[in-house]
Amino acid sequence: MLSDSRIELCALRCLATQALSRIKLASAIVLALLVISPAQASLPIEHWQQPGGARVYLVRSPFIPMLDVQIDFDAGQRREPREKAGLVSSMANLLSKGVLARGAEPPLDENQITEAWVDLGARFGASASADRLSFSLRTLTEPDLLARAVALAARQLGEPSFPQRVWQRERERYIADLKESYTRPASVAGRHYVKALYGDHPYGHEMTEQTLQRIGPDDMRRFYQEYVGACRARVSLVGALDRAQADALVRQLLARLPEGPCSPSRVMPPVPEVAALPAAQDLRIPFKAAQAQIFIGQPGFKRSDPDFFALTVGNYILGGGGFVSRLTREVRELRGLSYSVYSYFSPGLHAGSFTVGLRTRPDQAQQSVEVVRQVVRDFIDRGPTEAELQQAKQSLVASFVLRLDSNARLLENVANIAWHDLPLDYLSTWTAQVERLTTADIRAAFARKLQPDRMVTLVLGGSS
Repeated sequence: MLSDSRIELCALRCLATQALSRIKLASAIVLALLVISPAQASLPIEHWQQPGGARVYLVRSPFIPMLDVQIDFDAGQRREPREKAGLVSSMANLLSKGVLARGAEPPLDENQITEAWVDLGARFGASASADRLSFSLRTLTEPDLLARAVALAARQLGEPSFPQRVWQRERERYIADLKESYTRPASVAGRHYVKALYGDHPYGHEMTEQTLQRIGPDDMRRFYQEYVGACRARVSLVGALDRAQADALVRQLLARLPEGPCSPSRVMPPVPEVAALPAAQDLRIPFKAAQAQIFIGQPGFKRSDPDFFALTVGNYILGGGGFVSRLTREVRELRGLSYSVYSYFSPGLHAGSFTVGLRTRPDQAQQSVEVVRQVVRDFIDRGPTEAELQQAKQSLVASFVLRLDSNARLLENVANIAWHDLPLDYLSTWTAQVERLTTADIRAAFARKLQPDRMVTLVLGGSS
């Protein structure tokens, strides 16, 4: 049987979970009301730089007692050594597995950390992407809970222990997951596609059993000490705080971070740009599968590119709009070659990919490739029709509110503004940027960015 104290603890956890659920619902309602008419409402973003160098972005949301925080560092996978691919994602995982002792504060293991966050009814975690290492905090702003949550998050940020025993266990799990992925057609195809697309660029580095075996906790500590410093933090906050409270909270969160990265002599090493493909590549990979996996694409553009809106709206028309896209009409509806076909751009600090993807019967793979190539070529040459553009604008503008219908989604957008140095009025002017586009704008942008005669075509499982 559970003791009375244990029953009470469980009850408190349930109440905290229910409170967060109610707050999330209230947040969605309030934010939807705020942005229901983008032409009439705006989301003011306050921005300042702390003396230590951290850049802070705040959206006040005083209607509910809740806070969401994201902290980003230029410490993503593009910074890890090729021979130790997987270092950053492994490090991000271990950041929640142990905290060092400091003064009167005892060390914490992974179970104690998990229990502490459950007791607070809050969440804190780390994640890694190609460009950045990110930390996220979600908590209620009741003073005692907030103070304890920030203190615990600061310890995890500044004093991770990277325990060897846990890493040995996690590494075995990673290797088992890798081996399992070799049996999945989409994973195998994606691995070959990325390598063909990016070559030696860090975006194309592949985590393998061998690279994981070269990684140890000392590598994680060195990387952390080199790249994660308060001066390099970009901190985005959405919640019931004013500027003074947010500034003090950020100082506390970052207070325990390594000082080395902020040394005046420490300069971030440059990362090369993604090279354009010199020629077309046609890759046919045997694989026993019921369907052929097809990827067609090339390096696209950086997020800072002025063609961003034209390419985003154009891609909605080409293949990003689901059943209303041109690729769906030509590949699925008119020819029945695939249930689903899509296209997307993935811009980052460097040129991310432009990709068309689909699955089809192996005997239809070559026909599918030819149809996709022709649709893409026609779109680059002639652009969208006026009717297609108007339909895309209406759909994108109408769905814009869904990008901001919760604190979490709003935070994602604010962090995107912070990371890519976008204008502070980016969200308020988003609709106008879309509305002003013409068919000529989209045609010109696609002509500048895509080269249909120099794309990678990868077919896994189809006839050669």
